[in-house]
Formats: sequence, structure tokens, C-alpha cells
Amino acid sequence: MFAKVLIANRGEIACRIITTARRLDIATVAVVSEADRGARHAALADEVREIGPAPPAESYLAIDRIIAAAREAGADCIHPGYGFLSESPDFARAVTDAGLVFIGPPAEALALMGRKDAAKDRAAKAGVPVIPGLVLAGEDIADPALAERIRALGLPLMVKALAGGGGRGMRRITEAGALRAALESAAREAESAFGDSRLLLEKLIARPRHVEVQIFADRDGRLVHLFERECSLQRRHQKVVEEAPAPGMGAGLRARVTEAALQAARAVGYEGAGTVEFLVEGGTLRDDAPFYFIEMNARLQVEHPVTEAVTGLDLVEWQFRIAAGEPLPLTQDAITLDGHALEARLYAEDPVHDFRPSTGRLHAFS
Repeated sequence: MFAKVLIANRGEIACRIITTARRLDIATVAVVSEADRGARHAALADEVREIGPAPPAESYLAIDRIIAAAREAGADCIHPGYGFLSESPDFARAVTDAGLVFIGPPAEALALMGRKDAAKDRAAKAGVPVIPGLVLAGEDIADPALAERIRALGLPLMVKALAGGGGRGMRRITEAGALRAALESAAREAESAFGDSRLLLEKLIARPRHVEVQIFADRDGRLVHLFERECSLQRRHQKVVEEAPAPGMGAGLRARVTEAALQAARAVGYEGAGTVEFLVEGGTLRDDAPFYFIEMNARLQVEHPVTEAVTGLDLVEWQFRIAAGEPLPLTQDAITLDGHALEARLYAEDPVHDFRPSTGRLHAFS
């Protein structure tokens, strides 16, 4: 097991990692920007290293500063948490090149799963059902051949940013006349958010249920799933409520979806924690419902505590053990599902003005 971990993140996830590391007798190093010197994660950690000014680009996203801090502190591994650099193949590669262990999947898997088209193609080749669609990289949709391919998909359609997530660059298209404007708007937003204007145009799934499967893989190729979560309750394609297990999930559908998740992970030589996301068509989770792979999140997710609640397992501990070269702690038949858990995200939004983001100081909370 590791002696000391630097946590390349802040806030709730840094505190969460510190809790498990302390139980495993792993010393912890927190990183802070100038604005976070008094933050809770800094107070909880064994050591604190300041890595730059308040803007994340000059601190929490500055790979060289994080690596330097880890070396100065004598850490032997780095945990990226979620967000920031957690899905950056460049960061994962820089960590390993520095002689440290990255608590997460290999850089190659991060690079592959970070591209929705490549991930979808690899999943389809592994026999996992995928949503019919095509990639657009600035082509003129008036081109006859392309126009015919788009018509074959049929309406309604969903457009997504190829290089990102979080709902940015996503548009729902229900009328053919609105297609060009929606694509141009989505491309601008994708370029602004991710530096990549390419888009994925897909058939819109009717009455979808959004189901995701938590998986783990060790470096010897063993894989298990930790059942599913449901995150259908969303606003602006951002998850609001997470549940585990998915309400009304039939045993037959659970078996099909979890096996598809393992197939997708196996197809990319995955290692560590990951979440494979699916849309189930038709509004119910009956055993014969059609479902489709949409993406794989190659990291721990914000909603991992609901899985911990119904399995009794510590997912951060599993991450540490797998990164240290240990085999999976349990076999599939030893992982059980017990009870039901919910997680609700609290958003700073203004309900009077269409729930627009609202910033400022929190004076009272009820």
C-alpha cells in the first residue's frame, strides 16, 4: 500500500479521499490555491502545499505545479478526485512519467473514453448496443450525401459536443428547419467549453431512463460491477437526483445492462473505477426494454456514495488497492445489493429567472 498521497483536488472530494486514506494509514497532502488556504480539506490533511493563485488554470489545472508539489512532499501517488484533471490523459501520463502512481485508469483508456465517437465505436465492436448517429466536423449539412444520412436517423435528434460533457454543447432538435441553427450554436459552445467544435448527432431516445453501472477492473484483467444507479431526474442535462438501485429495474434488464458495462470496459483494457452510462428506451425498466451505451466516465463520480450505501463497500479504498497492484477485493458473487439510497445535488440557482445560475455569498440555509 502507499505511504503518502497528494490529492489534486479540493472541497468535498478531497475530504472524502482523506477519510479513506487515514483509515488505510496513508498520509495525505492537500493542495490549495491562494483563495483556499483556510478550506476544510486543507485543515483535514496531514500536509498542505500551495500551488498558485485563485484561477484554476494557474493552480488546480497547472500540471507542473501539482507534480512539483507531490515531489516536494515525498508523495508516492496522486489521486485526482473528480473534475479538474481527473479525466486528463496528459495529467495521468505526467504523473507516471514523474515516477508516481496515478490513482485512476491508464492514460490510454482516458484518451479513448474522452472521445465519445471512439468510445462508442469500441463499445459497438464489443457487441454493446449504441445509439445510431454520426460525427460532424464542420461539414455542410446541405451536402446531399450527408443530408441523406441525417434523414435516415429521423427526428427527433440530439446533438452533443464530441469532446466534453456536463450538458454543454447539447441541443434537442425536433424540427428539420431548426437543425442548422442548433448545430451552429452547439459547435460554438463546444469550441468555447472544450476547444473542439466537433459534434455527435444521434437519434433522440424516446422517454429515456438514464442508468449507469459502476464497474471496477484490476490490472490483471479481472472486472466486476457494483450494480446500477439511476440519474434520470435532470435539469439542463445536469443530474439532480441519483438513486441506487434504479427504481423498478427488472432482474433480467439488470443482468443485460451490467454485462454490457463489463463488455465496454473490457474492450478498452480498463483499470480502476469507472461508470458506464446507458439510456433505456420507453420509460420503464422492464426486462425486455431496449438500451443503448452513451459514454463511459473514466473516474470516480460525484454520486459514488449511493453505490457505497447499498453495497457496504468503500470505493476509494478499492481505487487505492487496485492502483497499488492488488487484485479486486471481491469476486462478483460476493458483491451484494442491500437497501436503497438517494443523493440530491443542491444547485445555486434563481428559480424566479428560469433557474439561472446564481452566485454570491450564502447567508442562510434551511
